[in-house]
Amino acid sequence: MNERWKPSVTVAAIIEQGGSFLLVEEHTPEGVKLNNPAGHLDPGESLVEGCARETLEETTHRFRPTALVGIYQSRMQRASTAEDITYLRFAFCGELGEQQAGRRLDTGILRTVWLNADEIRASVARHRSPMVLRCMEDYLSGQRFPVSLIYTDPKVLDSTGLLPSS
Repeated sequence: MNERWKPSVTVAAIIEQGGSFLLVEEHTPEGVKLNNPAGHLDPGESLVEGCARETLEETTHRFRPTALVGIYQSRMQRASTAEDITYLRFAFCGELGEQQAGRRLDTGILRTVWLNADEIRASVARHRSPMVLRCMEDYLSGQRFPVSLIYTDPKVLDSTGLLPSS
C-alpha cells in the first residue's frame, strides 16, 4: 500500500507598520535566511491560533490575525538532503501587539528585522522561500479575505478527541 502524501502546513504573519515589514532572520539547513514570522501548524490548534503562536515564538510580540492574505503552495528540494517538500502556507495580516517581557526568541531565530518593500525585493537571494516576497506583494495589492472564511471543526481543538459527532 502506498503511503499517503501530505504537504507541510504552515502559517505566516505579514506584519506591516509605517511602510516596513517585520521579518525574522533564522538559521536554516541552507544557511541564514529571511522569513516572515512563520512555522508549522501544531496538532489541536486552528490556523489563526497557530499564526498567533508562531509570531509570539519568533518575534516575542503578540499578534492577532484579522485577515487572510492568501493560501500558497510551494515545493522545494533541500540541497543538503535532497528531501522533496511541498508547503501549504496560510498567510495572515493583523494587529501586532506588545512585546512579551522576558520572552526569548525561538530556537534558530537570530533576530527580528524591519525592512521596507524595496529592501525585501532586493534581498530575494536571502529569502527562505519565494513565498516571502509573494505574500508581501499580495498584501501590498490589498488582497484580504475574512478569517471567517476558515472553519475549524471543534474536534480539532479538543485535545481528548472525544467530542461526539454532530
